[in-house]
Amino acid sequence: MTGKEYRTITDVKGPLVFLNKTEPVAFGEIVTLRLANGDIKNGQVLDTSDDLVIVQVFEGTAKINRETGVTFMGDVFKLPVSTDLVGRILDGAGRPRDGGPEIVADEKADIIGAAINPYSRQSPHDFIQTGISAIDCCTTLVRGQKLPIFSASGLPHNDIALQIARQAKLKGSDEEFIVVFCAMGITAEEYNFFRSDLERTGALENAVLFVNLADDPAVERIITPRLALTAAEYLAFEKDYHVLVIYTDMTNYCDALRQIGAAREEVPGRRGYPGYMYTDLAMLYERAGIVKGKKGSITQFPILTMPGDDITHPIPDLSGYITEGQIVISRELHQQGIYPPINVLPSLSRLMGSCIGEKTTRDDHKKVSDQMYAAYAQGRELRGLVAIVGEDALNERDKQLLDFSGVFEDKFLRQSRDEDRTIDETLDLCWELMANIDTKYLVRLDEELINKYHPENRA
Repeated sequence: MTGKEYRTITDVKGPLVFLNKTEPVAFGEIVTLRLANGDIKNGQVLDTSDDLVIVQVFEGTAKINRETGVTFMGDVFKLPVSTDLVGRILDGAGRPRDGGPEIVADEKADIIGAAINPYSRQSPHDFIQTGISAIDCCTTLVRGQKLPIFSASGLPHNDIALQIARQAKLKGSDEEFIVVFCAMGITAEEYNFFRSDLERTGALENAVLFVNLADDPAVERIITPRLALTAAEYLAFEKDYHVLVIYTDMTNYCDALRQIGAAREEVPGRRGYPGYMYTDLAMLYERAGIVKGKKGSITQFPILTMPGDDITHPIPDLSGYITEGQIVISRELHQQGIYPPINVLPSLSRLMGSCIGEKTTRDDHKKVSDQMYAAYAQGRELRGLVAIVGEDALNERDKQLLDFSGVFEDKFLRQSRDEDRTIDETLDLCWELMANIDTKYLVRLDEELINKYHPENRA
């Protein structure tokens, strides 16, 4: 259905067009704008009141003037969905970017979507093995979880995300994850890196890419994650796939929100970001999870680069409230040449307790994780003490913990980009490293586990 064409534009600011209201329109309704030269641009109703409609234009507002004809299409933005999406690369507005044909749709799904109803949400409890020891042992990922990567510019967060996309699997199952990759405001170089890596490893066959490049319209960045999540929901809840959604970079998304908020002359919140940014992020993150009675699931890995390496910045701060933990990438470890440079001390998985133990991973997982964490934290503290008083002032226990902190980083954290460790290999490695500490100092491990798993007893 198409409506009348109106020429009532009163103002153009940034990506926004303001026009006098001429008929009742819905929030999120699709709009077409016909320029004087016959070119067509597409937009969406961003706000509506009794006498004014604000339209965000996806292709930029150049050449739009009072002669431009505006038509309200009477429908909201929808994505054509089918299993044909798998293996395809689309742009930030859902159009093919890989030179392939248009998607043959089984149905068209509203991209606004909704958070999963708490009553129908099932508690996540299935362990996902990523093959990365720092995640599997210390910040365990659960199917249906939303676990962001807090990184900063110049750090290898994209490599880690790709490694997780390649290696993620359920223990004891051959079910493969479908990866929905949502890129917002990335450079052409980053896009080529993602694409070539996914093609090289064959992972592209089980992936859907939505790509909004840095030179694409910022306003398009607002709908890109919604398109990706709509595709993910269709594949998970209609076609029973287990879907891993990776966003990069949520900071670019939030900057687009700030840009549009400034164009609308909204009262800014912290650091100029709109006051509704928390709600907006929650609308994306809360679309992860497992629904009772459905076989599929959506697990989210949002990547965000912290401006100025500041974990108190509004973007990581608000994300931390909504999500179930975080994986923190360390610049200090990266500068030491360690990959993946995951700092396990501020990292956290709030759902870890529900998916580890004898039935899912191994009976020693919780205690081993606690002991490794405690020993590494104490060893890191001792480094600062040694810098002041020297190593000779330490007692035997402190020397062992200091040495352990170095071994932990070099042997446990350090992996190659293609190394895929099983959870058993990771836990066995933990015991090998803890063998360098006298058992009387391993206070978080009980005697039964030491007798069962300690290398001296196994030999």
